[in-house]
Amino acid sequence: MIATIREQIQAGVRPESPVARGGAGLARYGLAVVIAWIGMLKFTEYEANGIAPFVSNSPFMSWLYDIFSITTFSSLLGVVEIAIAVLLAVKPWFPRLSAIGSLMAIGMFATTLTFVLSTPGAFEASAGGFPVLSSTGQFLIKDVALLGISAWTLVDALTRR
Repeated sequence: MIATIREQIQAGVRPESPVARGGAGLARYGLAVVIAWIGMLKFTEYEANGIAPFVSNSPFMSWLYDIFSITTFSSLLGVVEIAIAVLLAVKPWFPRLSAIGSLMAIGMFATTLTFVLSTPGAFEASAGGFPVLSSTGQFLIKDVALLGISAWTLVDALTRR
């Protein structure tokens, strides 16, 4: 009986299994939906003002506000995010373009993860600071998982047809 259960589990984790295919689709297209949705929000004043503290405190990005207004930069970022989402989604037809989208997503999430260190208040001072994340820090730390999914989509785009 144990051998039968083990065989069923092993069959379920093969790349061609329904569970593996469904998980792969959910990872890729779920990531595309999340990035596209957030990208579309970048065209709102609400979201432009929401990302301003992250961008303005970032040693890598704060200079962009010397060139663009808060709303213009947010809109440009929205265009980039929507492009990333589209590139991720075209993998069945254009895997190499999808790989480019994956690389862009990796860069985006690696950049946003630096905000944990550069944004004041990312750690909860009332609880002793690091490693206790504030709500801002909790919002940002999810990008670790999104970065991992982005890396998986890159490998998937380059190796699976």
